[in-house]
Formats: sequence, structure tokens, C-alpha cells
Amino acid sequence: MADVEIKVPSLGESESEATLVAWLKAEGDDVAVDDVLAEIESDKITMEITALDAGVLKALHKHADDTVEPGEVIGLIDTAAAKSAKKPASKTKPAEKIDSKASAAKQAEATVEKILEKPKAAAPKKTAPRVEHASGGADRLEERAAMSGLRKRVATRLKDAQNTAAMLTTFNEVNMQAVMDLRARYKDKFKERHGANLGFMSFFVKACAHAASGFPAINAFIDGEEIVYHNYMDIGVAVSTEKGLVVPVLRDVGQLSFSEIEQGVASLAVKARDGGLVPDDLKGGTFSITNGGVFGSLLSTPILNPPQSAILGMHSIQKRPVAENDQIVIRPMMYLALTYDHRLIDGREAVQFLVAVKEYLEQPGMALLDL
Repeated sequence: MADVEIKVPSLGESESEATLVAWLKAEGDDVAVDDVLAEIESDKITMEITALDAGVLKALHKHADDTVEPGEVIGLIDTAAAKSAKKPASKTKPAEKIDSKASAAKQAEATVEKILEKPKAAAPKKTAPRVEHASGGADRLEERAAMSGLRKRVATRLKDAQNTAAMLTTFNEVNMQAVMDLRARYKDKFKERHGANLGFMSFFVKACAHAASGFPAINAFIDGEEIVYHNYMDIGVAVSTEKGLVVPVLRDVGQLSFSEIEQGVASLAVKARDGGLVPDDLKGGTFSITNGGVFGSLLSTPILNPPQSAILGMHSIQKRPVAENDQIVIRPMMYLALTYDHRLIDGREAVQFLVAVKEYLEQPGMALLDL
């Protein structure tokens, strides 16, 4: 059989469909091995579909904006055409004599023709519908744009989370002084030794892994009429990209060192922003962390990432007056928010988990001493 099928690759866990964003080759184009043929977009990542064989793109079964499923055939490559295709002729034949004067004359005539040629009218741009101001003043513009496949599926998943889970959020605040002092003291040595910056995320990942060991429901999820518990913790770290929010997963965080966490988070963030994430980077998270503080958020209620049962929200660090030993002092404070599925996690467990996270961050030496 000369035809080779172009199939949709496997998507991330719990993803059963994607959108064909665009074909990068047209029907009848020559195709080489590893040429990018098309782009598809799921609710988490954008993926490229590459050619596994050389030939000619024979047929397109799906088109831009069509919904596609893993394993679905979206086109065909005629490999026989590659074998019979003629090689492109070289630009200059060895036996050909080139008349330099004639060539120069042709180039000069072409230049003159371009100068005298009237410029072609530019293609009209699509303009937004115009709506007159009600009071008769300046016109106001209104523009409509189709939602991207990514945005539509994010909207669907988040609404499904609201419709399915009994979401509730509990709050606390943490004094970040101890963490900031540690970072200030050791960040240079840390980077020199490990080649990574010592950020806040590693402290929060460690704090959540430490706290979850005492509250296993935080790291579990509901599957039908069963509860699935894990003896490991894979934390999804929310990363904002130009196309939307993605949540790549850091595996076995309880077994990782601070440097391994920082290196892992940095690597996933770069892949997310460069469009280099693959489905395995997004599969199987058991808990998530989102940091709205990088955008200036002081307080928010994060939404669950199904089928997970809990998500921690970090926020901006602000210096505020607090009471310590009956004295008013200024400390760098951060509000924490834990959204959880009340069907599985009781309020007492959620509050105690968040308090355990707070205690770890305010007294990081406790974890070292296993207290």
C-alpha cells in the first residue's frame, strides 16, 4: 500500500479530543520525513504532527477548526510519489554559458519595469463593525473574534469542575520572613552549586508534600463511588502562556530535593512558554499550585483542576503590621487559599492542611527535624 495514514497522536490524560488548528502543508505538496504537517490544540497544549514517511500529501480528511480524536486519520501521504518524483534541476548547468552583458541588461530592464509598475492595491483589511455613539459623538468600535479551541475547552473544563465538585475555599496567611531570610542567605551559593535560582516555589512544593502526608484525602480523588489514594504526590504547577494557562506536572515531589524541584519547575515553564510540552508532561497530577502573586493578586479563590480534589493558591507578598509577642511589627505576609472538593475533604482536614503548610513555611527547620 503506497498511502500512509496521518494520525492524531495520543493526547494528555483525560483528554479525548483536540482541535485541528492548521495544516502547514497543502494537498499536493512534497513531504519529507519529520516535516511538520499540521498543528493540533487540546485544552492543555499545542502539538505538531510530523511526517513519518516522505512522499506527497495526497488527501486532507480534516480541516482547520475541526474536532479530532487520538488515533483518528486526518490525511494521507502517497509514498510512491516520492520515489517517482523528479529531482529539482540545479540553478546553473555546468555546460551552460552565461552571457554577463545580456544578464546585466535583463536585470536593468527588470529594475526599470518595477519602478514604472503601479503599486498593487493592498488587500482590504477586515474591520470591526462600527457602532455610532448613542449621543452622536465619536464612533465606537466593536470587534468579534472566534474563541480558540484551547479557550473553549478550558472554559468547558472549568465549568464542569464547578458543576461536579462541591468546591469550597479556606484561607490563611503566612509570614514569609523565614523563607526570605533563607533565600537571601543562600541563593548565591545555591545557584553556584546547582545552576538554578532558589525561588519560592520549591518551598511551597515541599510544604505541600510535607503537609499532605498527614492528610491523604488532599492528595486523593473521587472515581465514581470509590476514592483513589496515592502514596506519591505529583504536583501540577500552573504556568501562564500566550495561549492560556497550562499545568505541567512535577513528579514524586516528596522525593525531590530543593534543587531538583527548582530545576524541574524551570524546565517545565520554559517548555510551556516555548510550546514544547508533550502529553506526558501534563498527565496524572494529584494536586496543583497556582501563583497569582506574580501578576499582583492579593487574594483569590482558585478553581480545581479535575479530577484533583485540592489546589493551593499563592498570592503577592506585602509588608503588613502584625502582632508578635504583644508587639506590632512589620512582616512580609502572603495570603494562602486552598480550594477543595467538600465531597471528599472535610473542612477540618482542609484547614489543618493549610495550617501545616503555614507552619512549614514559617518554621522550615521543623521539617528537617521531622517535627
